[in-house]
Amino acid sequence: MRRSKAPSFKNVEKPAQRPKLEEGVNYASPEVKRGTSAVLSLLLGGNENDQPNVNSQSCDILENKGDDPKGCANEKNGDFTIPTISGESTIFNVVYAKQSQRKHKVWEGDGTLEVGAKFMTLKDEKGKVIGTAACSKSKVVEEGSRLLVGSKEVEVIEVASKNFEATKEVSPDKQVVKKRKISICKKRFVTPSLHSLDRSKSGFLLPEPNPEHQWNFNKDDLPVTQVCVEGHLARNLRQHQCIGVTFLYECVMGFKSNDISGAILADEMGLGKTLQTITLIWTLLKQGPYGNKPVVRKVLVVTPSSLTMNWHKEFIKWLGREKLVPYVIDSKNKPQDMRGPVMIISYEMFVRYYDDIKNISFDLLVCDEGHRLKNSNIRTTQLLRSLNCPRRILLTGTPIQNDLKEFYTLVDFVNPNILGTALDFRIGFEEPILSSREPFADDEVRLKGEECAADLNRKTSLFLLRRTKEVLDDYLPSKCELVVFCKLTELQREIYNYLINALIDNKELGYSEGLFHFSVLTNLKKVCNHPGLLFTKDAEEDVLLSKINNSFRDVRGNFHAENSSKFTVVCNFLSEMKQNYPRERVVLVSNSTQTLDLLEKLVADSGYTSCRLDGSTPASQRAGIVEKFNRPNSPIFVFLLSSKAGGVGLNLTGASRLILFDSDWNPATDLQAMSRIWRDGQKTSVYIYRLLTAGTIEEKIYQRQINKQGLCDGIVDPQKTTSIKLSEEEVKDIFSYCESRDDCSTHEMLSCNCSRNGEIPVIEEEERTCQLMKTTKSVLKMNELLQWEHHGSPVNPSLLSELCLLKSEDIVNFIFRNCKR
Repeated sequence: MRRSKAPSFKNVEKPAQRPKLEEGVNYASPEVKRGTSAVLSLLLGGNENDQPNVNSQSCDILENKGDDPKGCANEKNGDFTIPTISGESTIFNVVYAKQSQRKHKVWEGDGTLEVGAKFMTLKDEKGKVIGTAACSKSKVVEEGSRLLVGSKEVEVIEVASKNFEATKEVSPDKQVVKKRKISICKKRFVTPSLHSLDRSKSGFLLPEPNPEHQWNFNKDDLPVTQVCVEGHLARNLRQHQCIGVTFLYECVMGFKSNDISGAILADEMGLGKTLQTITLIWTLLKQGPYGNKPVVRKVLVVTPSSLTMNWHKEFIKWLGREKLVPYVIDSKNKPQDMRGPVMIISYEMFVRYYDDIKNISFDLLVCDEGHRLKNSNIRTTQLLRSLNCPRRILLTGTPIQNDLKEFYTLVDFVNPNILGTALDFRIGFEEPILSSREPFADDEVRLKGEECAADLNRKTSLFLLRRTKEVLDDYLPSKCELVVFCKLTELQREIYNYLINALIDNKELGYSEGLFHFSVLTNLKKVCNHPGLLFTKDAEEDVLLSKINNSFRDVRGNFHAENSSKFTVVCNFLSEMKQNYPRERVVLVSNSTQTLDLLEKLVADSGYTSCRLDGSTPASQRAGIVEKFNRPNSPIFVFLLSSKAGGVGLNLTGASRLILFDSDWNPATDLQAMSRIWRDGQKTSVYIYRLLTAGTIEEKIYQRQINKQGLCDGIVDPQKTTSIKLSEEEVKDIFSYCESRDDCSTHEMLSCNCSRNGEIPVIEEEERTCQLMKTTKSVLKMNELLQWEHHGSPVNPSLLSELCLLKSEDIVNFIFRNCKR
């Protein structure tokens, strides 16, 4: 009765007999028989004193001088030279785990598998034998194959080395064989691991630590080893991404300064921040500069809930399941059950499970959409700061605003106290810089501010990296940006003027000043989208809306598209798209769920297929919705997207056209949403439309965005309605309606005397010496509109046809156009 679990040798086929040696030829050989590993160990580093029975004079090997189709000569894997010796064996790089029936296996570690004529031996990264098995001719060992070795299940990754047997059949016309002697090395052979091979030809090397870093951090005097980005990742990186990975590596390793252990990667949306981060994580998990010991063991990735599965998908895409499967925290997966080295969690889940997470020793913290941490007083920021994890990376595609307090909060999160305390920063940087920007600042104050700004830029440039989309101009298809101004319908005009006139009756309505301003602003935006948004069930509870309902009873419950100029434009646009470009798809973006409801009804009534992603969409379903839409043959024509819930980090490259239906007070929200389709992976030309109702609150919001002027925080945060108090000048500016002939006050503000037939007025760019960082093109400024095409009414029909706006020529009265070819 057989009790052992070791593999049986009953059915193992006998190995093929070795060819007879040719008579008269002196073949040097050891005095005793030994396995391949023993000979290889002896050849590449064995100690002859440890091998008393070995003939230490010489070992005969064959040197090939010609072509070798049979593989009898030395081979190379990258820069790793494989010696040819007596006896046949092959060494494979593998991953291994315990035997299980799981479909998606989580591998325990890397190792090597030495396959000889009779037996195969599995070793871990340290060279320790962890399993053996008999070889079988019926089982071919090759890249990608899986097999059982002892108690372990093994998947073969690639060939690490081969050792070939000398044979007598040598073709004289193809090779010349001669004997030479090699002296035995004194070093002990170390089994090459998956990550110890020199991959500089297919990957690229990262910087080595400087002497100061070695003195401070290499206390055990380990050998300094090269850290290399592996080829399977490096070949997918563009030049700017290679630079980004190197930058992040130097920061988190502390190569630049002992005070720097974190970084901010502030590349614009679409430049591949996720891929750069995954490349760094994998490299740090497997390699290190001292003795090749991995730098990190566990990594925590915190991201918005809509992007958790997107991060999971990106890890699988770039690394493969056989290398790493991240652990995503959701309703089923709890932090205490973490498997694998990488945990992905949403900001909301992090706060919920903080008590469990703080007990896990993470070596690297990555915060995606890191601008969410700009407020140091919110609970999420405070809990993340309290984690005992000095290596931190913030990813943000949002341009850093001129709010220096928020900027300090982000910097202090990744590298605490690098700019001193908050008081030190306010006195040393914030106050001088802001004072220098006052209109009546004297030369001394301005010079002081410029010096402080330059000093701040110098300090932060060590750990903050930002690139613009200009680096992708050679990789992405053309992009056409459009600002389309639409006339109000008669119904919209009447209700809009009614709301403006309500300012006079403010006291009679019983509103507080701040609350009233907020209420009117909100309702004006609703009118610009569709008047039907005012006639809701809750309208009767509001005094102002109740009066509107009574005054316009005939249109209550009427949600026809013709009552809104922008809805009419969208309806006509979709019709022309289907007719002229039937294979292309569209993304409709709004920051209002009520508006999305009406757009969804419009799409359905027109007979078009659609999908939707907003704040109510479960996080577990979001990645599936995006993936289905992006499929090349997807039947979905329209993707309805909430700019606040889904405008961050999503790749919607399945669409070629995007319409931003309404604008947000925060320009960063609009920029994020408009960047969803012009990203890596886009194959067709892209058109991005911003719809504005001319002369209304929407145009005022747009003007404030491009002038970098904002209302008080209460406009952005509806909870702070009591603080919304506008001056008389602001009230006159915002609560007004432009009824001039061209209905485009933005063009009038430019003082442009162009003919409005598509020409581009060009002016010299403004240069400022006092700025924290280089101004990017994506944050459009007022004077930059002079570098766009100006198309006034009537707009050229050929242009309208290209833009699928020909049916709306009576509604569209002005277009700003900017094309990047």
